[in-house]
Amino acid sequence: MSGALLTLPENSAHTPTKQEKQNGPRPRISPPPAADPHLLAAALFLAYATLGVLRYRRMETLSWDLGIFEQVVRAYAHLQTPVADLKGPGTDVLGDHFSPVTALLAPAYRLFPTPVTLLVAQSALFALAAVPVTRASARLLGRRRGLAVGVAFGLSWGIQRAADFDFHEICFAVPLIAFALEAVLRGRWRAALLYALPLVLVKEDLGLTTAALAVVVAVRARATSPRAVRYAVAVAAFGAVATLVTLTVVIPAFNSSGTYDYWGKVNGGAGPLAGWDVKGRTLLWTLLPTTGLLALRSPLLLVALPTLGWRLLSSDDHYWSTDWHYSAVLMPVLALALADAVATARHSPRAWLRSYARDLPVCAAAAALALTLSLPLAALTDPATYRKSPQVAAVERLLGTIPDGATVEANIGPIARLTSRCRVFWVGAARPVTPGYIALDNSDGWAGDPVRYATALHPGAVYTVTGVAGGYVLLKLG
Repeated sequence: MSGALLTLPENSAHTPTKQEKQNGPRPRISPPPAADPHLLAAALFLAYATLGVLRYRRMETLSWDLGIFEQVVRAYAHLQTPVADLKGPGTDVLGDHFSPVTALLAPAYRLFPTPVTLLVAQSALFALAAVPVTRASARLLGRRRGLAVGVAFGLSWGIQRAADFDFHEICFAVPLIAFALEAVLRGRWRAALLYALPLVLVKEDLGLTTAALAVVVAVRARATSPRAVRYAVAVAAFGAVATLVTLTVVIPAFNSSGTYDYWGKVNGGAGPLAGWDVKGRTLLWTLLPTTGLLALRSPLLLVALPTLGWRLLSSDDHYWSTDWHYSAVLMPVLALALADAVATARHSPRAWLRSYARDLPVCAAAAALALTLSLPLAALTDPATYRKSPQVAAVERLLGTIPDGATVEANIGPIARLTSRCRVFWVGAARPVTPGYIALDNSDGWAGDPVRYATALHPGAVYTVTGVAGGYVLLKLG
């Protein structure tokens, strides 16, 4: 039986049995460390969910993505084609990104039809990943260091950025990768491959991550299980082929232009050699505060290469930095690669390496805690985070005058307040649909005269202003 064994205290009222008199006192088992991963996950869930829900409550949504994903999940919840009108009227989202996994949220959304459902679900999935990360690390390094690795993961900048940036489908990939790598570290090859396979349904590029996970399984199993190696090779091939087929056949089949719209971000614009000052900083942020560079000694780090590869080779500078949600899938890889490298380094003949590795999990946790002061979770210590301003309340009342089922054009500010009950389009160029309402966050005056702007969008249509609140303007057709 594992765990610390303590004898009964001298003042215990327990009467020794005959067997205990012969074999010594019965041991008392201390609380099992198995509770640590779940307690940490519960705390992280509360923090992530509070952060996301309060941002939504304050109407500080950062992009149109929350509205897009709500339109998709809402369609799934009503057994309809996953149309995201924000991407264009009638646009099937499977022709944009291949993420059918979001259909899993449909039952919860049917019960609670609000974007908050997506934010809470994402928080739960991120927090869930802390369980295998902490559990696997504790198994390798002991309870204290294992918990430190779990904290370093849960407070990592990549997870915090993603938890703060609305909702994205990659939240499903984070726990899948974490459970797969835990299985790798336990030598459970079949489980590792089974956890890797669903990644092809999360996003089109993650088939390559499936392949990378399978390669890691093959590397780790080659000395003990030739059969597992064969299965791993098959899964690696499946992941690579799945990505190719998804990009060249599946997505174009759902896309109105018959192609994959993001090819231009790979082979166009600045090119792969541009922006290496930004890319270099991102690589340092990825490896230094999270693992002290020690993760470079673990083959588990191979799983990070597909994501890092397409981001750094892309010509789109949005992918190069540490912003947004793009680094979240790297965080469980880094955490468990750190645990694996620390466990291996304990047997190194180099004394300095053993010493460095021994203290690194606690240092990584300390670094994550220190960096949190400048990361999104720091907002939870600010009383203003928990207050909804009178301006926001006024804007909500204004948007509430739009009837359910109406067609609305909107920019980022109003979107997430409308997609649960209206058909919402992105404001901008002229559209084939003339909406009944146009809702604008015009706080900085970007739209100029709202009526003139609406007329420019829809020549011949007559819009009148029906209300103004907190810098928002609502216009009605006719």
